[in-house]
Amino acid sequence: MSATVVMLWLANIVLDTFGQLSFKAAAAGPDLGEGLARWKAMARRPWIWSGIACYVGEFLVWLAFLSLVPLSEGVLLGSINIVAVMIAGRVLFAEKLSPMRTLGILLIAAGVAVVGVGG
Repeated sequence: MSATVVMLWLANIVLDTFGQLSFKAAAAGPDLGEGLARWKAMARRPWIWSGIACYVGEFLVWLAFLSLVPLSEGVLLGSINIVAVMIAGRVLFAEKLSPMRTLGILLIAAGVAVVGVGG
């Protein structure tokens, strides 16, 4: 993979992970109320807007990335985002990683490594 492809891939991982974590932070908390009031409270949180900005940036980076790699390879490499989000969720939100989820993380990472080396 070229340096440009690697940089776009890493930017995609960072933007997707930060976007997911921002949405989680915006949606977390019992003080948000219920129903429409909850949605209004989330819309006032800066985290929701950070998440949206990350997703817009990720969309642009993803398009650039896919313009340089075959779709089959790009989609497989993109699955490492799942691993990054799960690990960050564990670290920042104390979410549980069961043995099966941990095994899934390892299998995804191994698959991405195989695709990366093979590409």
